[in-house]
Amino acid sequence: MNTLLAFWFLFLISFWSPAQENEQQSPILLIYDASGSMWAAMEGKTRVEIAREVLSSTVSNLPESQQIGLIAYGHRQKGDCKDVEYLVDLSNSDKTEVITTIQKIMPLGMTPLAYSASLAVEDLKKSGKKATIILVTDGIESCDGDLCKVISDAKATGIDFKLHIIGFGLKDEETAPLKCASLAGDGQYFDAKDTQGLIGSLEQATTETVDRPAGNYGIKVTLNGEPIDALVTAFEAGTQNKVSIKRTYRDSVLVALPQGKHDLMITALENTDLKPILISDVSADPNAITYRHVSFDGGKMLWTVSNNGELWDASVTVFEAGTKTGAAVGRTYNRPKEYELSPGLYDVRILALIISGEKEYLVKNIEVKPGETLELAHDFKTGIAKIGAVHGSDLVDATVSIRLAATKENVAGMRTYTAASSNPREFILTPGDYEVTVIAVPKEYAGKKEVFQMKIVAGETFEKTINF
Repeated sequence: MNTLLAFWFLFLISFWSPAQENEQQSPILLIYDASGSMWAAMEGKTRVEIAREVLSSTVSNLPESQQIGLIAYGHRQKGDCKDVEYLVDLSNSDKTEVITTIQKIMPLGMTPLAYSASLAVEDLKKSGKKATIILVTDGIESCDGDLCKVISDAKATGIDFKLHIIGFGLKDEETAPLKCASLAGDGQYFDAKDTQGLIGSLEQATTETVDRPAGNYGIKVTLNGEPIDALVTAFEAGTQNKVSIKRTYRDSVLVALPQGKHDLMITALENTDLKPILISDVSADPNAITYRHVSFDGGKMLWTVSNNGELWDASVTVFEAGTKTGAAVGRTYNRPKEYELSPGLYDVRILALIISGEKEYLVKNIEVKPGETLELAHDFKTGIAKIGAVHGSDLVDATVSIRLAATKENVAGMRTYTAASSNPREFILTPGDYEVTVIAVPKEYAGKKEVFQMKIVAGETFEKTINF
C-alpha cells in the first residue's frame, strides 16, 4: 500500500479507535514473529525495528483496562521448531510490560506458526477464556505444520476465539495458507506491505475483536470483473458514526451490521482514480448473512428516444451533474443508444433532430450505479404543418419562415419551390403557437407576402396554402 493509500486508510479509521471504546473487551493475545528473517531491510530499517515501533505504539493506544498477552517464536534458538514461549500472561493489563518485552526480543530462529497457534488455543481451552489472537509474521510456516488445520480443529472443539493474521512484507503467492487459517478462525488476513500497512492492519485487528458479533453482511468488490482491494466502512444511516470497518484484500469480507439502517462507503485501495461508492439505507438480518456484490465497473444508460411513439433520431449529450463537463455524446439514429459511464450523477440533454420548435429535453441528477444498466426514454410530441404557395392553379416559389408566436424566435424556414414534392412544404413542429410568414420569390410577385398565426397540436396536421 503506497503512502497516499495508507494515509487515507488511517484517516478513515482514526475516527473510530479502540482507545475510544468504553466497554471491557476480552483479552488480546499477540503472537510475535521473532524468526531470523525479521532482520531483513525495509524502508531504511530492519523489519524488527519497524515491528517494535508499530507494536509498541498500538499497545500503548489500547484502553487502560485491556488485558493483553504475548507469545513469541524463534527468539531463543536457531533451527528449533519448538522455540515458542508465552512471555506475558493473558491476564496482564500492564501495557508497559508488553512493550518492554517486545523491545528486548531478538529474532533468531524458525517460523513455527502452527505450533505457536496450538499453544495459544490450548491455553484458552484450559482457562475457559475467549480472546482475540493477532498473529504477526513476515514468513510462512517453516516447520511442516498446518496452521489452517490447527485453527479449524480448535474451532470444532468449541474454543471461543477470533484469529487475525498480519502478513508483514509477504509475497502474494505466500498468503493462501494464512488466509485459510484466518477464515477458519473467524478473523481476517491483513496484507501489510510496509510500515503504514502494518499500522493500519494492527489498528483494525485490535478493533475487530472476538467481542464484536460475527459478520452478517457479505461484500465482494470487483473492477472489470476481478476482485480488488477495498475498504468497507459502515455508518449509522445519515451520520458519520462508524459501526464497522473491513478491508477486502481482493476477497469477500463479512461486515457486522446491527439492526437498523446503515450507509456503506466502499473505497478502492488499488486505484485512487475510482470515486468511492456510497450505498445508502442498507439493512441486514442479525441472524442471517446477506450477500452483496459491489462493482466499480462503469454503469450504463440506455436511452430510447421517440416521436409520437415512433423511434427517432436525436443527439444525446451527458454531462457531469451541475457542470458543463461532457461525459459522453452520441446519436440514436432511430434506435436505442447505450452509454457506458463511471458511477455518479449526471445531467442529460436530448436534442431531437428534424423536429423544429422546442425540441430540447433536459433531465438532471440521474444516478448511474456500478454494474447496472439504467433504461431511460423520452417521447417527443409533435404535429405537422403543411404550408404551400400558388397562383391560381400554378405552384409558386416562396419562402416560409416560422417563429414562436410569443417570443418571435425563428424555429424553421424553407422555400416551397415549384415542384409538387416540396409544395406544400412540410414541417414537423412541437405543439404550440407559431407565427408564419410566407413571401413570394418571383419578381412578378414582388412585395407579396402573408403573415398568419398557427396552432400545432400533437398528432394533428395543420394545412394552409397561400394564393398569390
